[in-house]
Amino acid sequence: MKADFDTIKGIISNYVELEGKEVTPESRFIEDLGFNSYDFMSLIGELEDEYDIEVNEKKVINIKTIGEAIDYINSLVEE
Repeated sequence: MKADFDTIKGIISNYVELEGKEVTPESRFIEDLGFNSYDFMSLIGELEDEYDIEVNEKKVINIKTIGEAIDYINSLVEE
């Protein structure tokens, strides 16, 4: 199953309040959405479960935007 923006946005809404925020693929997790590092790592764990993938922690720390997360997840799903 490939990752898509709406699914990821729904999962993100479990961690931060999105009401009234303009959320796009270019939205940055920390600067725009208000994630802290614990929330981000918890999100990554949930995405691993959702898409049955295992992320590389050295690569995932470089992900800044929702679009980058979607691209990375899809690259792992395709392997």
